[in-house]
Formats: sequence, structure tokens, C-alpha cells
Amino acid sequence: MPKWQKSQKGKVCKAMRYHNITKDDMLNGDGLRVVLWVAGCSHCCEKCQNPITWDPNGGLLFDDAAKQEIFDQLDKNYISGITFSGGDPLHPANRFDVRNLMEEIKEKYPDKTIWMYTGDSWEDIFEYPVMKYVDVVVDGEFHIEEMDTKLLWKGSKNQRVIDVKKSLAPENKNSAVPVLHAPDYANTETERQIQGDCLCRE
Repeated sequence: MPKWQKSQKGKVCKAMRYHNITKDDMLNGDGLRVVLWVAGCSHCCEKCQNPITWDPNGGLLFDDAAKQEIFDQLDKNYISGITFSGGDPLHPANRFDVRNLMEEIKEKYPDKTIWMYTGDSWEDIFEYPVMKYVDVVVDGEFHIEEMDTKLLWKGSKNQRVIDVKKSLAPENKNSAVPVLHAPDYANTETERQIQGDCLCRE
């Protein structure tokens, strides 16, 4: 058990916290994106690339200035959308604020896409209210034994890059069975080059 888990004794901050906002990101979803790295993750995957983000009380308070920083990026025509990562956006410390922020982004920027990385499995989260705002989710814990740097948008083979809108559409009779957004491996040389620079993801 990480030291921060022992010291906090189950206490979790009431407001979402974050570690970084990266800009013009090409590694965490389609196109150029802004990425919000939230604090708080209970999965604690072996060889996680961001163990510093596990503590829900770490990082910085997500305040109006941080939100405006994201909006300033989404205002740019060439930015395809936002990716929520971390940490885990679906950690109990983050769910409420993440949902509210996603709702605001969808209202303000309806043409921008929302991606989310989570250690939770699709089968456990597809009915969450927040999912109606998500376009693509990459689900599942990172498994070091299944790591493959050639994978598209994910770090290990067990994870899935899921098209949330198609998965939840009425014509998909069983929403518990996800519709994939992307194959395991890139189809073009450009995508392969991009993925070659990717770090393994939680």
C-alpha cells in the first residue's frame, strides 16, 4: 500500500485536484488535444507512468483559473478536444467535478470531442451518468505483462479504445458489449510514428 494511502486513512478531498494541463498533445487521442491530468487513482497499476497522481489530495486544486486555461485551448480551431487522464477521472474524488466540467464543455464546445482514460472496465461504468458526455473511453488497468508500445492509444493489450456514442446507441442492443473506436494497432505510417513515441498508459 502506498504511503499516502496509509497516512490519509480513507480521507479524500472534497474538490477535484489535478497535476497538469498539457497542450497540443498528440499522444492521448485523435488530433491535437488539451489533456487534464487529475489527481486520485485507486488502481495503482504496476509500472504506472504517473504514480505521483495516485494521491487524491496531491497536486493543485482545480479552480476557475485552471478551467479557463482549458477553455483557452478549446477556443483554438485546431484543437480537436480534451482528454481526461490522471490519475483516474472516475475516482470518487473526481466523478462529480469531472461530470460537471464535461457537461460545460459539451455545451460550450459541441464540436470538440471528449476522451477519457480510466482503470475501470466498461462493463462497470457504461451506465454512469458521466458517460453521456464522453466520446471515447480507454478502459481497464494497465497490465505490465501485456504492455506493447505499438498499441494504438493504449498501453496494454487488455485495454480497449471504445466508441462510447456507438456503444450506447439504441441500435446497439447490448450496451454492455462495447463498440471499438480503434483497432489494437495503427493503420497508417503516421499513426505508427506517433504511437512509437507513446508512453505506456494506466
